[in-house]
Amino acid sequence: MPCFIEAKLEARSGQPSLTAREVEVLELLATGKRNKEIAATIQITETTRAHIKTIFLKLNVHDRTAALSEALRRGFVHLQR
Repeated sequence: MPCFIEAKLEARSGQPSLTAREVEVLELLATGKRNKEIAATIQITETTRAHIKTIFLKLNVHDRTAALSEALRRGFVHLQR
């Protein structure tokens, strides 16, 4: 559950924020990991499809490439050099 200030900012911006777990999934997507690899890395037994589907909905995109592009644009993830 987002904190009060985060909820207010989200409501004001009209754009949903991502959870820490969703950002973590996006960062792993950016490294080219597949769903199974992401699940193993973040130590969950469930498939990451639910996380990815939620990310797609929040970012209003339909694929991984668009999700990463939008996450970069919004500053949710950053490229490392």
